[in-house]
Amino acid sequence: MEYAVEIKNLSKEYETGFWKKTRVRALDDVTLNVKPGQIFGFLGGNGAGKTTTIKTLMRLIFPTEGSAKILGHDISDVQMHRRIGYCPENPYFYDYLTAEELLSYFASLMGYDRAEIRRRVSARLDEVGIAGERRLQLRKFSKGMLQRVGIAQALINDPEVVFLDEPMSGLDPLGRREVRHLILRLRDKGCTVFFSSHVLSDAETLCSRVAILTGGKLVTTGRIADLRAFQVHGWEMIVANVTPASLERHRGRVQRATAIGEQRYSLELPLAPPPDLLLRDLQADGAHLVSLNPLRETLEDFFVKKVAEQPNPRMAASRERP
Repeated sequence: MEYAVEIKNLSKEYETGFWKKTRVRALDDVTLNVKPGQIFGFLGGNGAGKTTTIKTLMRLIFPTEGSAKILGHDISDVQMHRRIGYCPENPYFYDYLTAEELLSYFASLMGYDRAEIRRRVSARLDEVGIAGERRLQLRKFSKGMLQRVGIAQALINDPEVVFLDEPMSGLDPLGRREVRHLILRLRDKGCTVFFSSHVLSDAETLCSRVAILTGGKLVTTGRIADLRAFQVHGWEMIVANVTPASLERHRGRVQRATAIGEQRYSLELPLAPPPDLLLRDLQADGAHLVSLNPLRETLEDFFVKKVAEQPNPRMAASRERP
């Protein structure tokens, strides 16, 4: 099997309006492939078409045109769905069930016996960090805790491919880190992870490859390190104990200096010469380095630019029904 996920010329149109109907093209001829064992990032802003794509792959909605395969089987193959997992962006569950009861229900749909259900439920809840809360009713859970339960149910059957729609949504920094580690463990076990996000740092941390969707159209795909739009174009240096005299002496080598505290500055530097040359001279004047970060175009900047390049700046192109 060459690809875990194959999408070919996928398009989806919706009909909107009450009296005067219009058709909205939410996906426009999307084609991409995902190899087995990859963490694949599906990136885009709100309304880009990420959730529409994933819902189409899950057969929750049906494509207007095109086709897709998962694990070599058409997405209409019900048996294939036993081998995949899915967590929506905003999972909604039965409020009066506990986390254990909910996962037991999903595991029973897979045909496991009682002993295996108990083992899997306990293991999955441990994986996502649900401990003593597992016997609480879900209506008492926060959004972040519900997100963890949603991820647990997506993994209840040890899927070969798991689809996670904005899996970091609603999580605190510790929760985000735990989910990132979980995704990496899934990859290490050979699972293919297809997740959507609008946060570039998540994709940079996790992904083998990414695809970027804007206005329903696939605008680029590849490794982030190879995508020219996100290559480093400068440096941000945070330094402390910088005297006004020292800053003035080196001002010609700095594109922008922003005071962030007493004798503490954020310095924006060009890509060349290397930042260590200026740092060496600042340290000779008594300054010390706090941090050094690469500057690159953000994912948000990229979206804005791509939307502006389209003839119609709306997130989805509409046309009137004839």
